[in-house]
Order: sequence, then structure tokens, then C-alpha cells
Amino acid sequence: MCTDPDAVDRGAVELCEEGLRFYGELLKGGSVTGECPLCLLEFGLVKRLPEGGLTALAPHAALWGRMEQLEEVIQNRRRALDKLHRTVSRADRVYRESYSPTGSAMVRVVTGAEAISATLSATVSACQSELLTAQPGGGRPPELLEKALYDDLSALGRGVRQRTVYQHTIRSHAPTLAYAEKIVEAGGEIRTVDEVFDRLIICDRQTAFVPDPAAANRRDLALVIEHPGVVRYLAGMFEHIWQRAVPLQPNHSSAASSAVTDEVRRAVLRHMINGYTDSAIAARLGMSLRSVTNHVRWAADFFGSRSRAQLAYLLARSGFLEED
Repeated sequence: MCTDPDAVDRGAVELCEEGLRFYGELLKGGSVTGECPLCLLEFGLVKRLPEGGLTALAPHAALWGRMEQLEEVIQNRRRALDKLHRTVSRADRVYRESYSPTGSAMVRVVTGAEAISATLSATVSACQSELLTAQPGGGRPPELLEKALYDDLSALGRGVRQRTVYQHTIRSHAPTLAYAEKIVEAGGEIRTVDEVFDRLIICDRQTAFVPDPAAANRRDLALVIEHPGVVRYLAGMFEHIWQRAVPLQPNHSSAASSAVTDEVRRAVLRHMINGYTDSAIAARLGMSLRSVTNHVRWAADFFGSRSRAQLAYLLARSGFLEED
């Protein structure tokens, strides 16, 4: 029985079976007992009389005024929507006219973590068809994953196709894996690769977000790119990485896991041969310094080398780093 006053305040009341029975008995003029269901009072099908009694009204008489109110609300919403469309159109015209002939104004700088987050969230919320994301650096902090999960699930719920590339190292990061499982269950696609070139977000192939490469603290300075040619180029780079990335299936260990481990090991050793320090390799591959050291130590033991230079020579001769 609908006796919850809060439901009335929320506008969530519907005619319940008890209310229909009560309404029928009242119409027949019979004796009714018990409290009048709130749904009858909410819809105006039953009125309280000044002396305390109850009277039943015909549905068309009771609901007509309510229908008129709802139709007026709908008309007001439509007028507000039309006004919003006109406002956006005028603002967009000024926005587009502010572009320089060379298109340099189609690359904007957003400063500050909060401003970047707000701009990015608004753009993702307006995304209609496709969301492409490349996330370097391995596992992400839980607080960032929580916010990203809300935005990403909302986009997937609107029918947006979402594809995300992470580095292989997230496969051992429990919070990121938990996030990935929910995204995949909702229809998103996630793959991993040994190295992601940089952080990248592309919405509907119209707007791209990248960190400013010249900034000292790259998390506090972002570039919002709307130049069609540049966005198309960045999308092409994403597709290139996507094609060679390995699909992530949370909670499924298979031959793919072994292949990923081998690929990570080859990436570590390849960077070592190219002269990178262990700490630099860890930063590039989004993994811990200890993991890098373990991979190098494994290779040294396997090939029986006594120095980094000797290990590089033996690796080059063995063909171990050649991918299948």
C-alpha cells in the first residue's frame, strides 16, 4: 500500500491495488474502513470533505487539472530547450569566429588540475558516439578510477563506444583491474601494450586532450585540440597502438598472460640495450623499479652475463628480442 509520504514528494506514486479496491468501494457508496491510500489523494481521485469524510471523483474530472499542469511543464521545458539551442548556436558562432586563419586558436591551453578535470568531464559527458583513451603510467590511483568509472559508465550507457589502451603493468594492479572488469562488463573495450606514447583522450574524433609537453608539471597543463587535421592524426596514432595491443579479459588467466609477460620482458631488455637506466625504463613502461631490476637479473642469469654490456651483446646475438 502506498503510504510513504516521501514517495509523494518524489512524484513516484502510482495507483496501487489497495488504492483501486478502496476507490471502487467508495464509488459504490459502501462502507470503507482503514486509512485512505495516498495514491488516491495524490491523483485527486478521492477528496477529503470538511467534516472529515471522503468522496470519490470521476477520473476525467480528477486528473484533467493534473494533466494540464504536466502539459504546461512540458511546454515550458520545450521552450527552455529551444532557448538553450539558440544560446549554444550563438556562442558557438562566436567561438568559431575567434579562430585565426591558421587554426592556431583551435588548440587551447587549460591550466590547473581542477580546470582540466572540469573541462574533460564536460566534454566526455557530451560525447555521443566514440571515446578513445590512452593511459600511460601503469595502475591509476583509486580516487581517479572512481571518478573515471562514473563518467565512463555514463558514456557507455548512452551508447558511446569506448576503447582504452593501458600498459601491460596494470594486469597486476588490483584497483585498475577492478575498474576494467566493470567497464568490460558494460560493453567497453580495454587492451594493454608494452608502452603508451602519452596520455590521450579523443571524444567523437572532434576534440582531443593531451598534456602540454613543454610543461614542468604536465598534470597541471593540458592542451585541448579541436583542429580536425591534428585530431585525425592523433586518432590514427591511437588506432596504430590499438592494433598491436592485447585485449584485457579481467579474471581470465590464459596463454595471453604468458605472452604479455614475455612482451614486457623484451621491452625492458630492449630499453636496457638502448642505454636507458632502470629507473628510466620503469617510468617509460609504468612499472616499479624492482620489477625492472628483476627482469634484467633474470636475463643476466639466463645468458650467464657478468655485466650490463655483456648482457646487451649476448641479447643481440641470441635474437631473443625479436618478436614472433
